[in-house]
Amino acid sequence: MQTYSGSYDGRNLRVAVVASRFNETITKQLLDGALDCLHRHAVKDEDVSIVWVPGAFEIPATARRLAQAGEFDAIVCLGVVVRGETAHFDYVAGNASYGIGRVAEDTGIPITNGILTTENVAQATDRAGGKMGNKGFEAALAALEMANLFASLPKPQQDI
Repeated sequence: MQTYSGSYDGRNLRVAVVASRFNETITKQLLDGALDCLHRHAVKDEDVSIVWVPGAFEIPATARRLAQAGEFDAIVCLGVVVRGETAHFDYVAGNASYGIGRVAEDTGIPITNGILTTENVAQATDRAGGKMGNKGFEAALAALEMANLFASLPKPQQDI
């Protein structure tokens, strides 16, 4: 029986982090958590690229562009979408989440979704280093694990 699993070893991994400027105060805390994780797991500063985008809606297209460049082993997506009084939340959060998943499937590059979708700013703060931990750290950890898992799996055949 063959068993595959990833590890958190960041040595020799190249990671891009796409971060949304909208709700930047909270996104910055997610980014700090992600960078802390990458550093703790031996990803070198020169192997990390940070890309700022206007909002969560722009994250998937940016992740696709980075994945298609072939320069990264994993991509971490970070942002904050807080529910308001309109349907804007549903469209932005839904499209960002769907888009990230689609890019990962289409490109074969591990892409993690660290976009907070919360009812209010207090919930977002709790998840960006508060009492619920730091989801940026968790997204970066998942990216490391998936990059190492993908590296250990059999290589995909073309045209499947």
